[in-house]
Amino acid sequence: MSEEYAIRIKNVSKMYKLYPSNKARFLDTFGLAGKRELYTKNFALNDVNLDIKRGETVGIIGTNGSGKSTLLKIITGVLTATKGEVEVNGRISALLELGAGFNMEYNGIENIFLNGTMTGFTEKEIKDRLPAILEFAGIGDYVYQPVKTYSSGMFVRLAFAVAINIDPEILIVDEALSVGDVFFQSKCYHKFEEFKKAGKTIIFVSHDLSSVAKYCDRVMVLNKGVKLEEGDPATMIDVYKRVLVGQYSADGQDPENTETSAITNEGTLEYATKEAKISDLYITDATGLRTNAILKGSEFTVHMSVEFSEKVEKPIFAFSIKNVKGTEITGTNTMFEKAFLEDVEKGRTAEITFTQKMDLQGGEYLLSFGVTGYKLDDFTVYHRLYNAISVSVISEKDTVGFYDMNSKITVNIK
Repeated sequence: MSEEYAIRIKNVSKMYKLYPSNKARFLDTFGLAGKRELYTKNFALNDVNLDIKRGETVGIIGTNGSGKSTLLKIITGVLTATKGEVEVNGRISALLELGAGFNMEYNGIENIFLNGTMTGFTEKEIKDRLPAILEFAGIGDYVYQPVKTYSSGMFVRLAFAVAINIDPEILIVDEALSVGDVFFQSKCYHKFEEFKKAGKTIIFVSHDLSSVAKYCDRVMVLNKGVKLEEGDPATMIDVYKRVLVGQYSADGQDPENTETSAITNEGTLEYATKEAKISDLYITDATGLRTNAILKGSEFTVHMSVEFSEKVEKPIFAFSIKNVKGTEITGTNTMFEKAFLEDVEKGRTAEITFTQKMDLQGGEYLLSFGVTGYKLDDFTVYHRLYNAISVSVISEKDTVGFYDMNSKITVNIK
């Protein structure tokens, strides 16, 4: 393989056999099925190609079940491809999933030596790196306790500290950083920057699109085991957003049923009277694309349709945003905005849009909606939906707190 490349993935497929019964599995395993295929083929990966140059940080994104983790396991040798080949040029260190490569009965120190030995280091080489590993992990005396007693945050701290301090030429990270706290994540990403400057190769798999946009040089989109596209992060994130709402088409044409797609939460809580009903909800980005991924700093619109089965005097249409911990961050309604103060007759449908700039920090949020009003001076909730839509804010820069003040800063050195 050319020294230009760290990894070359050629026509890789991974197929699993799905059997309808244990009897069928038994017959096939022992060659008693003859020429019959007693199984259906399920391709976790199907003819995937990808070349990664030395020093690149390449992101792999896709929905759950798209084949991302399977591909990484084939690259690292944990799994064997059904077809195709993978060429690797360099020492790999991988954080594939929490706990991979660790013995839960061993303490932290023992696991450091276990992982280092598996990677090919001598005991002396591991001892030389031990102070740097312990300093980066920052878990104190817990390093002498069995790792089965660790919190998930402590576990990922130690695992990442080991992975980056064994001098890898290729670092593979699969979602592991989502467990650490914000300070540890900052520490890790700073290390990413050091790796990039040192000419290391990084493969980064994450649902955190903000981090993908910020740190990756190139991104590949996987969907149901198939490589859709690869290219610059912003373009590929847009492809991924289209996949999420069923609007991706390889030929560039809009697929059918895009007008009915909406991103809603199956666990939505609701209560209602009979007068009005929220019948449709969705979000569009600045280009008009239906999506639940919005770039921080860009304009987005929340859409709500409400059907009226009775006349309602001066209904109030509202939405609010919470973080995933349930803290209500912001919200508004047509009464606050003095946008609508009219009666709505029976049989009519109201189409409401709220357009604003996205200044929230990068992360995951939940939107709730309501149609309320006053009936004989009594406040009445006609229909309310809690946590109805999720939205991911994609950010290349986050500040402190819930939203960005967008400060203009000057520094004068005299």
